[in-house]
Amino acid sequence: MQMTIFVLPISMLLFFVLFFGIGFILNMLLRMSWIMAIIYPIVALLIIDKVRFIEYFQNTKESFISLRNELSQLAAADVLILSSGMAGAIVAGITIKILRNKGYQMF
Repeated sequence: MQMTIFVLPISMLLFFVLFFGIGFILNMLLRMSWIMAIIYPIVALLIIDKVRFIEYFQNTKESFISLRNELSQLAAADVLILSSGMAGAIVAGITIKILRNKGYQMF
């Protein structure tokens, strides 16, 4: 499916806002500023790869070969969208750190 020039920025914004929100809430509740930035690569791999998560432990070699093939076939738009999600997770961590340094105690 071809992605139009209008869909790409909207998708990037949605991924940024989605993972910023999830990261902010997780950071606020778990009091770990970088939890979503650590979890996000796992989530991104689950989005990209078509192998079940348990297969990484049962058929390790084949699963990672499949993952490598899927990563090499990603389009530039997919990389941009996934990168904006990672940026949202990182900005959520930075925001929580700044708010805590300024004296706001969340939960």
